[in-house]
Amino acid sequence: MRVPSLLVALGLVAVAAAGLTGCSQTVDLDPAPEANAALCAEVTSNLPGSVSGQPRRWTDAQATGAWGEPSKVLLTCGVEPPGPTTLRCEEVAGVDWIIDDSDAPRFRVTTFGRTPAVEIYLDTTADDEGNGVSSRDVLDALSPIVSVLPVDGRCLPREEATPAP
Repeated sequence: MRVPSLLVALGLVAVAAAGLTGCSQTVDLDPAPEANAALCAEVTSNLPGSVSGQPRRWTDAQATGAWGEPSKVLLTCGVEPPGPTTLRCEEVAGVDWIIDDSDAPRFRVTTFGRTPAVEIYLDTTADDEGNGVSSRDVLDALSPIVSVLPVDGRCLPREEATPAP
């Protein structure tokens, strides 16, 4: 009689697990070239359960994170550190971020002066319910976590970076 009750218990656990995972599929991402860096493990092990009101989702690649369904925020640690650029750079919580707004309202922001580098894709487009993410909220939530990466450079103030005409 023990076997059937064990099977019933295992069946209930399987159904519960399927119900929990059925709501949110794993996000398919590619790992960055330096995803195996120990510092990336430190970053991704401290990622928050939600960002800008979006719940965290599982990813299938090392040193990545995703939030929202559909995904509104994607994080990849271990990307190639960017070199000098004319893109806008903003400091948030001690972390310099290069902001590529060429596909707005979707943005790519990449740490500047940190190795390994972190790249975040965020989609600020509101969904059918009017929910979107705030780029400021995203950077406010993730910058303190990314700040563990060693600093090897800083963005110049815009007036110093751009030669006068």
